[in-house]
Amino acid sequence: MYELIQLSANTYCIESPTKIGLVRLSENEVCLIDSGNDKDAGRKVRQILEANHWTLRAIYNTHANADHIGGNKYLQSQTGCKIYAPGIDCAFTNFPILESSFLYGGYPCKDLRHKFLMAQGSQADVLTNDVLPAGFELIKLSGHFFNMVGFRTPDDVVFLADCLSSKEILDKYQVWFIYDVASFLKTLEMVKSLSAKIFVPSHAAVTDDISELAQYNIAKVFEIAEKIFDLCKEPRCFEEILQRLFADYGLKMNFEQYVLVGSTVRSYLSWLKDTEKLSVVFENNRLLWTQK
Repeated sequence: MYELIQLSANTYCIESPTKIGLVRLSENEVCLIDSGNDKDAGRKVRQILEANHWTLRAIYNTHANADHIGGNKYLQSQTGCKIYAPGIDCAFTNFPILESSFLYGGYPCKDLRHKFLMAQGSQADVLTNDVLPAGFELIKLSGHFFNMVGFRTPDDVVFLADCLSSKEILDKYQVWFIYDVASFLKTLEMVKSLSAKIFVPSHAAVTDDISELAQYNIAKVFEIAEKIFDLCKEPRCFEEILQRLFADYGLKMNFEQYVLVGSTVRSYLSWLKDTEKLSVVFENNRLLWTQK
């Protein structure tokens, strides 16, 4: 864990629970793509930097989920590096309480105010093309989170953030977090046609061909959507849909899974309503989802 792997002339990957990109910008300067899930990840990265006599110029966050920005504060305090995050995700990076509040839909209780869902805040600026190092390409990867992006480095390595997941993770956990289902599918269709020397998904193996895994993720989205649609043959409230989905997939409920899977199921319901497959009725002061 936290092994530095060279992918091409100047692009590296640090193996960790959430892959971290490292790109050499000059003989002594580097930048990071994401920073890992917590202070310990940041400390491991700092040790790699020191061992190679590298100075950290900046961290470019793909999005503001805690496992991607968790090392930000530590590394910024140790190195003085700049931090950039895209769009709305910049606000989440500066004020991490927004993530657990968004997922819960209100002020989160203590069970949800921990490093898995709420990183330490760091001072970030909005990520734009003009702050990128020379030769970097910004790739929009909408769907998983608000304004998530990926990067193509100058030596043609593409970092794909969380726009897809490994088969192993999908088969084990079934429901991968999605904010906007329509955008998620559109992104996956785009990723299927991408070409690059190497692809680095945050939660899947490094590969030179991403199309098969992208299609597997697409199929899983439609499988889950169909299951939710079938559950709505008769009017059901959200909590019942969520409970039955957990039962069908053999998932175990806890606070983290309730907010992560629950938020995702709400996104599926919104998508199914927007595509006119589901509608809602209000009975006895309950919102019920049903097939049209």
